[in-house]
Amino acid sequence: MQQRVFGAIGMTRLIICGGGLAGGLVALALAKRRPEIDLLLVESGERVGGNHIWSFFDTDIAEEARWVVDLVARRRWPDHEIRFPARERVIPIGYNSIQSLDLDSAVRAALRPEQLRLNAVVSEVGPTHVVAHGERIEADAVIDARGPQPTPGIELGWQKFVGQVCRFDAPHGVPRPMIMDATVDQIDGYRFVYLLPLSRDELLIEDTYYSTSPIVDFSALKARIGEYAGRFGGFNVIADESGVLPVVIGGELRDLWPAGDRVPRLGLRGGFFHPTTGYSLPDAAANAALVADQHDCSTEALNTLLRGRSEALWRERHFFQLLNRMLFRAAEPRQRYRVLEHFYRLPAALIGRFYAGRLTMLDKLRIVSGRPPVPIGRAIAAMRRRAA
Repeated sequence: MQQRVFGAIGMTRLIICGGGLAGGLVALALAKRRPEIDLLLVESGERVGGNHIWSFFDTDIAEEARWVVDLVARRRWPDHEIRFPARERVIPIGYNSIQSLDLDSAVRAALRPEQLRLNAVVSEVGPTHVVAHGERIEADAVIDARGPQPTPGIELGWQKFVGQVCRFDAPHGVPRPMIMDATVDQIDGYRFVYLLPLSRDELLIEDTYYSTSPIVDFSALKARIGEYAGRFGGFNVIADESGVLPVVIGGELRDLWPAGDRVPRLGLRGGFFHPTTGYSLPDAAANAALVADQHDCSTEALNTLLRGRSEALWRERHFFQLLNRMLFRAAEPRQRYRVLEHFYRLPAALIGRFYAGRLTMLDKLRIVSGRPPVPIGRAIAAMRRRAA
């Protein structure tokens, strides 16, 4: 096995394993605020970010982390829309999206060529080294941002989707993001269609499911997208994407952060995502700003920092696990949409705090108040019962 020491004497040598959203934003933040850090970003794919579109609401990003998302080009709309069988609403909260190609461009522009290693599969990660393609690379610190791994102790539901960017023969007429169109047939749990107008004639259409199974039937979902897209006129598909996001129903954080593991984690691997929506960009931006502000960037210091933040968020967001239990356990699959339909009766400011994961006690009471959208006995039993 070859061995190489990365970096120069007198400089902090930091390796980030995983060039997805979390790893890419940390690399950008360090390049911007901490250019003295000798950085290496290692990604198994051919580009940073893979093939994704990440979105967030204006209210999701804390003031101290806004500079991070400003490092990447993004689209913004001043409001967004939801549609359910018994409720339609335009919500006056801005909505933003970042495409993986823009993240890749930003990272390539910010890093020197020797700081970015693509098509490099990592087979081993330690507190002060990684092994990529049989080469052992030493460093002062390592961050693991390689995405999710099996977590048998945590009970999960799944938000799974297939998306296609459709280019229409004429303007599609969709004025704003449609976050949830749940007027579609309810199949495989709670189903909705997500629309993102990328231009006058290009529209991202995602067929999305809150399901107990992570298995995606790609051909069936693409056929449903085609049927839905047909209402806007003739079109060609110019891009595809898909994903399976975890929805936390129960479990303990130690299943994500084993006591003996000394390597700091970011992204889904570290539990940095909204427990209900699966959105990870707000946490990724906040963590990037946090890491860039640290004086001590050793593995030990970063592990203490990020593990502590993950533990705090896990406690603060426990209420979302209760809601997820009600969604997956109390509601019949074809009736799950009623839980979200009921939620969207609430004021826009509360909805913003929900997506940001910063609910007040009064917010929580208001969410569970009123006529329940599922049988009350089943709702209470589902929210009380922990994962086996």
